[in-house]
Amino acid sequence: MLSSSRRGNEEYLEHAVAMFHAHLGDVKRAIFVPFAGVSIGWDDYTDKVQRALPDLEIRGLHQCADKQQAVMDADAIMVGGGNTFNLLNELYVNNLIEPLKKVALRGTPYIGWSAGSNICGNSIRTTNDMPIIQPPSFEALNLVPFQLNPHYTDYIPPGHNGETRAERISEFCTLEPNMPVIGIREGTALQRKGDSLTLLGAEAGVMFLDKSQSAIAPGQDLSHLLNIN
Repeated sequence: MLSSSRRGNEEYLEHAVAMFHAHLGDVKRAIFVPFAGVSIGWDDYTDKVQRALPDLEIRGLHQCADKQQAVMDADAIMVGGGNTFNLLNELYVNNLIEPLKKVALRGTPYIGWSAGSNICGNSIRTTNDMPIIQPPSFEALNLVPFQLNPHYTDYIPPGHNGETRAERISEFCTLEPNMPVIGIREGTALQRKGDSLTLLGAEAGVMFLDKSQSAIAPGQDLSHLLNIN
């Protein structure tokens, strides 16, 4: 569950290549879900990912006649960033929520970035994206039983008078005081392997719960969060 497709001025997915290969092991083929792409065509989006990962064989899910079966048979699943609402809507329209959840929980490697990470949480209610389309539900894959906020930042632009990211998340926590929200910064990722959950990368993350906010250190074991109700 990567925060972003880029870190700083690096090339597309450059910072994540080592993470990808470590997570995939010997797997060399993956189904790519391009549904978060709105301003980019899905063929072009798939080609972009393939160019960034030349050692892998990438096939776009939109190119598969039987999308549910393609997910069930996949060696690995990758879900790209873009608009989370459009992504989730397409997953519901194509009846892919349960197949994706099933294969990920049985051990098929899943890699998502940005919107592709958002949908791993309990719901998409803490995404940064505009609701450009209304999916049937905000409920997501629940591969981790908490909320995610990729692209998390403390930066406040000069002259900005709107709410900060932390303030927006605290609004969610006011209504859902028992649901943790994990903010992951650019260049970092959460990795789940079975019952183990760890923050990867060099930057600290942040956890919001009720009225509290605490830092997550790089490499910190977060496995206890997989057991929350």
